[in-house]
Amino acid sequence: MSDNKLIKAIKEKGQTMEAEMSFFDHLEALRWHLVRAAIAIVIFTCAAFYFYDFIFGTIIMGPAKTSFWTYRMLCKLGDYLHRDGFCINKININLINTEMAGQFTLQINSALLIGITAGFPYLLWEIWRFIKPALHEKERKAASGFVIYASLLFILGIMFGYFVITPESINFLSSYTVSDKIQNLFSIDSYISSVATLTLATGVVFELPILVYVLSSLGILTQKFMRETRRYAVVVILIIAAVVTPTPDMLTMTIVSIPLFILYEVGILVAGVVEKRKKAREATL
Repeated sequence: MSDNKLIKAIKEKGQTMEAEMSFFDHLEALRWHLVRAAIAIVIFTCAAFYFYDFIFGTIIMGPAKTSFWTYRMLCKLGDYLHRDGFCINKININLINTEMAGQFTLQINSALLIGITAGFPYLLWEIWRFIKPALHEKERKAASGFVIYASLLFILGIMFGYFVITPESINFLSSYTVSDKIQNLFSIDSYISSVATLTLATGVVFELPILVYVLSSLGILTQKFMRETRRYAVVVILIIAAVVTPTPDMLTMTIVSIPLFILYEVGILVAGVVEKRKKAREATL
């Protein structure tokens, strides 16, 4: 009996050690995936740092110029509709730096932000490579376009945030005053933070269909639930649009709300597709 107990204990210890080794092997694999993603981000950051004159003057400061693409399109829209007030002829932005090393840290931080943004699709690809071996064949096929769809949605969100939300917000906030005695002088950190937050936040929000796909696959979210809560989602979307765009006009709020409504409806369709695949899979078992 004692020999059997000893053999059983040795087997259990062996299984425990094997599980621990497997866990640490997975951690090691994840570490190398993250290291490769970090290297890619560093490369993009270095490239952004090298070409910073163009990036700062054309991309970062773009929404602060009346020649920006969005402002030109608004002016053309006003001409087409024969309405005044669409053209923006002046943007009241006076930027200052209040720290000794402010401009140097500004270049490093903004280059890093650009590096992370540019390297985000590669980061998703490395995460997919780590997760892929643990999935079954059907699951791999179902999620095969994860990196492409997630990257595409993120890029669309970035473009929408940069060309729509950011210029409208900057134009409004830079000209808003509570008193003529108060002069608007913005720190360069505040300006960069506003541009980055509005742009990146929109990129993250556009990942809603991917989030719906994951939650639906886990059985947490259903198409029926999303349809029943559509009216509440409309209220939440309008609140988000009001917060993201501090401009008081309904036109800007509507422009921001429309893509969010579309994303929600796409999420409903995605949830429906996931449920159909689940039912088909259960029927074959």
